[in-house]
Amino acid sequence: MEGFTIRKPFFEIGPKTYIYGKKALELAMAADRAGRKYQVDIIFSAQYTDIRPIAEATSHIKVFAQHMDPVYPGRGIGAVLPEALKEAGAAGVLLNHAERPLTLDGIRRSVVRAGEVGLATLVCAGTPQEAAAVAALGPDMILAEAPGLIGKGARGPGDMEEIDRINQAVHRVAPGMMILHGAGISDEKDVYEVIKAGADATGSTSGIMKADNPCEMMEKMIASVAAAWTARHQTCQGQERGR
Repeated sequence: MEGFTIRKPFFEIGPKTYIYGKKALELAMAADRAGRKYQVDIIFSAQYTDIRPIAEATSHIKVFAQHMDPVYPGRGIGAVLPEALKEAGAAGVLLNHAERPLTLDGIRRSVVRAGEVGLATLVCAGTPQEAAAVAALGPDMILAEAPGLIGKGARGPGDMEEIDRINQAVHRVAPGMMILHGAGISDEKDVYEVIKAGADATGSTSGIMKADNPCEMMEKMIASVAAAWTARHQTCQGQERGR
């Protein structure tokens, strides 16, 4: 999306409907501070009604809507209008989450509509095949989440290997596409391992929202993004010197 920039590695916080209003604003402001502190860009996927207050109270995070409909001003009662999201302060929109799935044609139309109003798109995919199909539709970023891991916090070695498979599938279609690998992220250790394994970004919902102290857990995760990225690139540099 022209005018939208985000740096690798980044982190996505998706409160879903766990919190709203004042509590959502407090978490977003804490994310804004942590993002600046650790120099990590943050996507915060807010409730529609929280987009404006969060966008007005923060300066570092990218506020995304949790869904959008590919409609135009006019008829469509109950639909989420792209222009309204943009006017409220959204920088982008999350699409095709497992809890709000779309057809490939629905994704295509939504990506086009988002582009028309200047909203970046982060589109979810559950498998390497789906991720490649989504990449061909031209979103700004892909969020790779195996549906079976969402809310479970139980990543294993096979899930880490899937990161490379998805990256390869997407990059064959769209070289350079940024890929966020999420689902099953329960703590800062999971964050570290996912970034170290080759993800451009990761994110969490239940790992943060169900923690005893959500703001504290969120900051630990953001710090871990930065630490893993540094370690990953030090490893790459060491391998290059060893050749």
